[in-house]
Amino acid sequence: MLKQRILTAMVLVPAVAASVLLLPNAILALLLALVVLAGAFEWARLSGIASLRGRGLYVALMALVLFLLQWLRPHQEALFLVMACAALWWLSVLVGLILAKPREPFALDDFSVMQALAGVVVLAPSWVALAELHAWPQGGPVLLLFLLVLIWVADSGAYFAGRRWGKVKLAPAISPGKTREGVYGALAGALVCALGLVLWGPLSAINAFVVVVLCLITTFFSVIGDLFESLVKRRRGVKDSGSLLPGHGGILDRIDSLTSAGPIFLFGLLLAGLA
Repeated sequence: MLKQRILTAMVLVPAVAASVLLLPNAILALLLALVVLAGAFEWARLSGIASLRGRGLYVALMALVLFLLQWLRPHQEALFLVMACAALWWLSVLVGLILAKPREPFALDDFSVMQALAGVVVLAPSWVALAELHAWPQGGPVLLLFLLVLIWVADSGAYFAGRRWGKVKLAPAISPGKTREGVYGALAGALVCALGLVLWGPLSAINAFVVVVLCLITTFFSVIGDLFESLVKRRRGVKDSGSLLPGHGGILDRIDSLTSAGPIFLFGLLLAGLA
């Protein structure tokens, strides 16, 4: 499993980094939309939509939502509102995860309207956030790449710290493999990335402090995004959202952290006036 994860990452990471740095925003936004739509197809399955036709209709609905949100991106007030709503959503998810209790899984063909709607709230704002970060006039591609590296480093820190020192379960009712020590590893990796950004960019002391705090908060919520997808999968009785990526599972298994981290990161930048 670890070997497959490493081999897949060795292919994906350079391809993603090159795309972020070299492609124009319109093309990258389209590629991100395709990734989100692939994730929507998997989410449709996790929502109990059994037929391929039903999943196709769900993907079409997601595409329509992305198309409508595209028209809001140039408007700063609308963008801020979308990110604020996304941040409130993830705060509510945090509360829900704290209160979550073990329960018998649903059948895969037991359709849930609420879960299907939750997929729109999870996936659509994340696409807006990532596309908008890349479009920012002052170093947008580098800013987006930094966010990706932040999450990659945090995920790796969580994985290896959890394997090496993990003892205290983080949320055994949701994801038995995750530990508090893994979260500490993720935050440690995020702190290193944040300090690297502070040293690389000429920031005032206040802005440097805000950047470090924002990176830690973003990483914390990336764990929430990961846990939420784990909860959705556990309540459907499946281990992975799909099998497209060897060693990683499906698209959702690879972008679950970004679905929460992207909106939180952009919202923090807008709120602090740093973007």
